Amino acid sequence: MARYLVIVESPAKVKTIKKFLGNNYVVTASNGHVRDLPKSQLGIDVEHDFEPKYITIRGKGDILANLRKEVKKADKVYLATDPDREGEAISWHLSKSLKLEDKKTYRISFNEITKNAVKTSLKNAREIDMDLVDAQQARRILDRVVGYRISPLLWAKVKRGLSAGRVQSVALRIIADREEEINMFIPEEYWTLDACLKVNGEKKPLTARFYGTEDKKMTIRSKEELEQIIEEIDNAPYTVEEVKKGERTKKAPVPFTTSTLQQEASKGLNFATAKTMRIAQQLYEGIDLKGNGTVGLITYLRTDSTRISEEADRNVREFVKEQYGSDFVADEKLKESDGKKIQDAHEAIRPTDVTRTPAAVKDSLTRDQFRLYQLIWKRFVASRMQPARYETTSVKIGAGKYRFTVAASKISFEGFRTVYIEAGEGKEAGNVLLKGLDQESVLTKESFDSKQHFTQPPAHYTEAALVKTLEELGIGRPSTYAPTISTIINRRYVAKENKNLYLTEIGEVVNNMMKQSFPTIVDVNFTANMESLLDGVAEGKVKWKTIIENFYPDIEEAVDRAEKELETVKIEDEVTDVVCEQCGRNMVVKYGPHGKFLACPGFPECRNTKPYLEKTGVKCPVCGKDVVLRKTKKGRRYYGCEDNPECGFMSWQKPSDQKCPRCGNYMVEKGNKLCCGNEQCGYVENKTESSKAVSDEK
Repeated sequence: MARYLVIVESPAKVKTIKKFLGNNYVVTASNGHVRDLPKSQLGIDVEHDFEPKYITIRGKGDILANLRKEVKKADKVYLATDPDREGEAISWHLSKSLKLEDKKTYRISFNEITKNAVKTSLKNAREIDMDLVDAQQARRILDRVVGYRISPLLWAKVKRGLSAGRVQSVALRIIADREEEINMFIPEEYWTLDACLKVNGEKKPLTARFYGTEDKKMTIRSKEELEQIIEEIDNAPYTVEEVKKGERTKKAPVPFTTSTLQQEASKGLNFATAKTMRIAQQLYEGIDLKGNGTVGLITYLRTDSTRISEEADRNVREFVKEQYGSDFVADEKLKESDGKKIQDAHEAIRPTDVTRTPAAVKDSLTRDQFRLYQLIWKRFVASRMQPARYETTSVKIGAGKYRFTVAASKISFEGFRTVYIEAGEGKEAGNVLLKGLDQESVLTKESFDSKQHFTQPPAHYTEAALVKTLEELGIGRPSTYAPTISTIINRRYVAKENKNLYLTEIGEVVNNMMKQSFPTIVDVNFTANMESLLDGVAEGKVKWKTIIENFYPDIEEAVDRAEKELETVKIEDEVTDVVCEQCGRNMVVKYGPHGKFLACPGFPECRNTKPYLEKTGVKCPVCGKDVVLRKTKKGRRYYGCEDNPECGFMSWQKPSDQKCPRCGNYMVEKGNKLCCGNEQCGYVENKTESSKAVSDEK
């Protein structure tokens, strides 16, 4: 009997796939990559056409030895690595390491680990797609060049162990730019005004929101403006000017891509991107279901396509019809397009079998596996359902020359919302008082309700928001989002607190150096253009070495220039007036994983260290002692009293010695402005020349 060898990436897939194939098939795993560039050197022959030098990854020798034994016994070898560029590259590396040139070798790929998909892939076996391999090689070499040429400069300038990366440096810059935007944000005061009205003598009042005049919408900017408006409308007659009734629909969501799954799992399940990918990988590779053995529950998890197969589309529509009725089935096959180039090698993320409901598999899954599978299943089913429909009513109410508005909507057909509601989406609130409201209704003003507000700065990035931004800007690909975010958090360039991502001191130093010495690397448009070129390689339109040839001289020139600048600026440890209590030397400022700290220059004889509290030259507004720069446990910077914890003063912005002339509170610096530290006050003024000079001296 002929003997066939199938090589997959993950051992977890072996058990799942073995079930579908006959006894003459042997299924084994490579455990991911088997070859890579050496860690100890650049590994690229710059002088000879940028030829990469691949070596066997440490620890993979035994795996390769076992694979070679199986190859000798096999009549045919099927390389069944993941269905993306990286999977294609792993197949190519395996063919080289196992010397499969003289063996009958085929590449197979499947988007889901089901019997039908695996059997079909064997019938459609092909050769390794070298365009996809070259696209992955180009990405790997670009990343290696950036990392290995720039990281040593960071070691020399800041501390050993830091790293620069082609995509991670841009992600860091995006976070840093948002942080700067937040720090420079000047709040603006505005007021809302509600009128509580009785309709036709009803007991329950109707609340209408101030809109503006008949011609245009108005924003009330101050209390004085508010009081003037109230004075004008206090005794004015209130009349219903217009009642508009209508209908709106909300379309069903499309199935998940990698990016949208990460975003929804973050918002709805509070999963980090890395956790989402880890659990999705488990669901894809196979779960041991009671009575069914090991089953792959979802399709491939790294995709930016929203397409689904005709068979899956047909099955889900049939399921919706049976479970919810024909009225809930979407009208026609949906076609999603946003004008972007999509790597449509595989489908959206969906269940492999829609009839396998979350409830049916719950007992076989962990809590987190169940929650993620349920999210994917619901979104997929909802994608083939009718839109939700709402009845809407909007009313304009006149009061002299001003207008108030009130609106309400009521759901008339649940549609896809029967199955799926996005995380954070509020419930639709109806307003029963609008039912009988028309232009004949008699309105009586009961009271006004006014509130002061201040505009809010942009929100800090969360992992979900950063993934969305990276995708919108065309930076990275589905497989890179989670590792990129994990890297900048693990390197402590960014701290994660309550879902939000904050720039740390080390992150700020690295970002500033990258912007100064390597502006191209951290340029969003340059990085997005590089991704487009890599797509061109995958499509066979661009030669991969051409990209490296064009890129390498520029980075080489930038590195040489940065090295010369470093030579002219000798980096000395900053000596402080803090005396080491163990040996009497003046302590110096050093960089560690969490930022600056004080260390004795007598190292290694004296190993004394202590926290570095950088004085700001400002006195604490609570107790009068010095305000110093501090860090949270995760590395986020803030300003606090040196007498902490006895004095609890803290501020995210740098405080000023000046007091607010309006409320007497301390002021904080935001660029060339001084703002009151009390948000309810909202006082803002330009920095005076004298205060600037004082600040500069400090």
